Amino acid sequence: MRSTRIGAGFLAAALALTACGGAGESDGSGAQAADSAVGVTKDTVVIGTHQPLTGPAAPGYSKISVGARAVYQAINDGGGVNGRKIDYRVEDDGYNPTKTVEVVKKLVLQDKVFAIVGGLGTPTHSKVVDYLNTEGVPDLLVSSGALAWDNPRKAPMTFGYQVDYTREGKIQGKYIKDTFAGKKIGYFTQNDDIGRDTQAGLDQFVKDQAVVRQGYDSANTDVTPQLSALKGAGAEVVVCACIPAFTALAILAAAKIGYHPQFVVSSIGADPATLSGLLQDFAKRGGASVSSGQLLAGLIGTGYLPDVGLTSDPWVAYFKGIHDKYIPKEPLTNTVMFGMVQAFTFAQALKAAGPDPTRQKLVDAMSSGDLKGPGLTPFGFSKDSHSGYTGAFVFKINPDVTTTVIQPPAVTDRGTGAITPYTGERATPDQVNLLGK
Repeated sequence: MRSTRIGAGFLAAALALTACGGAGESDGSGAQAADSAVGVTKDTVVIGTHQPLTGPAAPGYSKISVGARAVYQAINDGGGVNGRKIDYRVEDDGYNPTKTVEVVKKLVLQDKVFAIVGGLGTPTHSKVVDYLNTEGVPDLLVSSGALAWDNPRKAPMTFGYQVDYTREGKIQGKYIKDTFAGKKIGYFTQNDDIGRDTQAGLDQFVKDQAVVRQGYDSANTDVTPQLSALKGAGAEVVVCACIPAFTALAILAAAKIGYHPQFVVSSIGADPATLSGLLQDFAKRGGASVSSGQLLAGLIGTGYLPDVGLTSDPWVAYFKGIHDKYIPKEPLTNTVMFGMVQAFTFAQALKAAGPDPTRQKLVDAMSSGDLKGPGLTPFGFSKDSHSGYTGAFVFKINPDVTTTVIQPPAVTDRGTGAITPYTGERATPDQVNLLGK
């Protein structure tokens, strides 16, 4: 990740939309029947995703599909799931919502995928969620914490993956209130559901401490005005609900103007290894050199998966084994492991869908509440909830860019419910057997 670079065209000119239409079986209303098995043969299951391989979200996030593909390769080499190999197709949407519509329609209409898995981005995926549900395409493990993915009535085919922004905002807000009582708080958030949903959680605890709120658009990489406004308002703690590139840009802009707040960063942009590489790369592009350790030391973040540095964790060891075999030249970061866990989770659901999977069986498997894995908080999946991970822990980045957990995992709801410690036991990799005919 240390050589990650921003794509040349931030939100490049949008391409024309492809025509709408169904794929596979139809119920006559234009909505595809949920019991169809489009994309499934006796030997393969075709799935697809939209990812920002270029554009403003590419730094860091372009590696998610690299991690996912490694897991699918490992599963395929072990015989596949119920005897079928997973054909994983990745389309680049450049974090451009119009392009997202185009590539998702290609995956559905031309590639005839069985499911969309891990589609990335709040502004991007929001443009295709209605389409996928109308077409009856399982829309699983969305790479975004927006509350919109947890709506079984309106979007029965869609399921979240990461902790939603409101739950995470609540956990951050309570930690800030308990730890930084009386301090002036500033919000720096992306101008979409990332910002709105995060603020809804934060405001339950630190609304009275918040003195300034600044937003950014991913098409504009100059965030000096926003950081200057945060400094001018006297914000001593800055909550950054930002994608990785903009976490790094905020840190560099703050340093440039001599502003040293306590940063509290959401899980979407707090991976230390990713940030370390971005800080060095962006500074170099500006003709400077920086110490990532000095800039990141003390930064507070939230997470729900074990840090890749915890090599004694059985799940980290499991995924490191796959990494070392299939993508050994790729730095193993939390962002890469995000994709690996996502792929593993989908494969679990596919196996649970049985030897003759249909789209409805896949959705039923997702709703069963039986999916296990490395998360330090549980999934919220059920027939009544399509929420992903339901809580988070709080960590601090050390000067050597390792992390230390400073508040153990806690869970909460997306409303005004309490935040409670989570002490449930995780299944081990050996207990979750994905292979077998």
